[in-house]
Amino acid sequence: MALPTLRGRAAFIFAEPNFDVDLIIGVDNIKLKDPVALAACVMRSYDADFASQVRKGDFLIGGEDFGYGHPHFPAMMAMRQLGIAAVVASSFAPGYWRGEISMGFPQVPCPGILGLANRWDELEIDWGNCRVTNLTRGASLSFERLSHADERMLELGGLIPYLQQTGRESPSA
Repeated sequence: MALPTLRGRAAFIFAEPNFDVDLIIGVDNIKLKDPVALAACVMRSYDADFASQVRKGDFLIGGEDFGYGHPHFPAMMAMRQLGIAAVVASSFAPGYWRGEISMGFPQVPCPGILGLANRWDELEIDWGNCRVTNLTRGASLSFERLSHADERMLELGGLIPYLQQTGRESPSA
């Protein structure tokens, strides 16, 4: 099994370093659990029309240490509800990375992405060749291949399916 190539638009670009994803939904909303309620409050302080403009398969773009802060899940739960398919960032905060990969949500560490993508550009993530291509501008960047475990978690849909699969693959005593 291999990760499928993803195509989508750069729906929003968080260029600032150390971006705290809690700000996507507002700190007052981090205790919400309902994905629909979370999606209703997403990006209010950044772009009030975001939810109506985003399409299934779009991406978020981030700078250095994207996801800095406490690894809360509601912001990305809201983004998944809206159809965001992946986050491509220069680098990721470790707690955020681990949490989202374990949820089966694709994360692409791609240094230089802020210089490659403008908002609404069409992008392609080619996992097999480890390349992010800006189809609008005809430029691309390479990214480092994910660890085997992270790739398998994404392929299988998250940590629980990964553990179930690896448990079945382990030799029995």
